[in-house]
Amino acid sequence: MDQITIKDIARALNLSNSTVSRALKGSYQISEATQKLVKDYAVKHHYRPNVLAQSLKSRRSKSIGVIFPSVSNNFFGEVTNGIEAVASTSHYQVVIVQTNESAEKELDNIKQLILRSVDGLLISCTTQTTDTAFFQELLNDGFPIIFIDRTIGNLAAHCVVADNVDGAYQATLHLIEQGYQRIAQITSSPNVSITIQRLQGYFKALNQNNLTVEDDYIKYCQHGGMDDAEVERAVTELMQMPNPPDAILTASDRITIKCFSVLLKKGIDIPGQVALAGFSNFSAPELFNPSLTTVKQPAFEMGKAAVELMLGLLESKHPPTEFVKKVLPTELLIKSSSLKK
Repeated sequence: MDQITIKDIARALNLSNSTVSRALKGSYQISEATQKLVKDYAVKHHYRPNVLAQSLKSRRSKSIGVIFPSVSNNFFGEVTNGIEAVASTSHYQVVIVQTNESAEKELDNIKQLILRSVDGLLISCTTQTTDTAFFQELLNDGFPIIFIDRTIGNLAAHCVVADNVDGAYQATLHLIEQGYQRIAQITSSPNVSITIQRLQGYFKALNQNNLTVEDDYIKYCQHGGMDDAEVERAVTELMQMPNPPDAILTASDRITIKCFSVLLKKGIDIPGQVALAGFSNFSAPELFNPSLTTVKQPAFEMGKAAVELMLGLLESKHPPTEFVKKVLPTELLIKSSSLKK
């Protein structure tokens, strides 16, 4: 497909070249309606400016876009460190944006990064991402995309994930071995890949030990822990059940932190009344009181692996015919919060 130019956009929309140029740059001189018209047309027709001198020959900006739900999240912070460790040594700049679990903002971020001429995207999808048509369009056009942590199963693309099934299995099995029988899980939106995988591991451990899978013991947080009230409501509902759980497995950094906080606020003894284990990448889980049992993901290594795959795509002279799914092992760190008193 031939690259379109500012002149092509101007001609198609009956605008001047200067108006299109200013609109693409987000100039205050151009109305928001015109900016949207120009940017939507540019993205739809795969316009990519060559903003750096070196791109005149290579059509490369030597930059990689990174889209995460939250850059303040411990896990994504470590992933970012891994990304930058490899990217910097390969002389690539990293442009990082966050979605705050908004699918609308995710789409806008993708469009903006493409207009900034990034060479490829590393992305962890939001809990609200259901429409994958735009991803498919980009992949069909040969635009390099690699999914990290949260993936989209029906798309042919490279991805890097933790072994979420085994992580949840090992944590649930540990709780069972400690003597807990009524194990709940508080997790993210049911459509997210990591939710599905962590539930699989949880179910596997329960089934192997002849424990009933209780639907009421599974609580979904549609915003992945970004909404504190949503997590508090899940904890409250569980602990107000006629037969409340004696252990809770939490399936993300934010959910783990908030669940721990809510239990303490309610005066619920951990692990006396309810044990707690959660997916998290805290640097020092022993600083919690009680110290927190966590499933640690290889976040730094995941970031490194994703950039290495991206560099392979960018340096290849041919589009990929096979797609890699890198699954890295998790580690269960057992602390006081899950040990039977």
